Amino acid sequence: MPPARVLVFMDRRVVVEAAVPVYDVETTDEAVRIAISKTGEMLNPDLNYIEINMAHRENEAGERVDPAFIAADEALVALELEMVVFNVERDEHAARIARKEIGQRLENIPLKVLRVEPVEEDGGEDDGASDDSTDGDDAPPDGEESSDGGTSDGESDDGEDDLLPEFEEMVGEDG
Repeated sequence: MPPARVLVFMDRRVVVEAAVPVYDVETTDEAVRIAISKTGEMLNPDLNYIEINMAHRENEAGERVDPAFIAADEALVALELEMVVFNVERDEHAARIARKEIGQRLENIPLKVLRVEPVEEDGGEDDGASDDSTDGDDAPPDGEESSDGGTSDGESDDGEDDLLPEFEEMVGEDG
């Protein structure tokens, strides 16, 4: 009997390049600002976790060039959209998910996956989502279940457990 295949699921950071058209602009700075704003409006509120940055582009000689090309007061701006895709087995799967999620909201904007990389799980990277105000003394050790049936995730106890009865209490009342 062949050995069982072990699936390893990881979180992946996907960076997608978008070519965003902008109209009635005079400078590349103005074009970039408008493109970032326009893209943010199209992605929000559903995908407000996507980071939007201007792309860093180089010509054939390796010199840095502006992320916007302006002709006749119209610009095409290169932006990098970065998102984390959770629990995927392969980079290709993460890339497809990111392209689909972003592409559904950015209609008629060409997208190209630039890179897919694993997300470091050592906690050394600060993405702004962590809450440093809790000291973690009241949380059970990692992987152990807390009293509310979930695993410890660093969230503070706000007394929300009292809003819903425990499963055993609900079964006891009906019987």
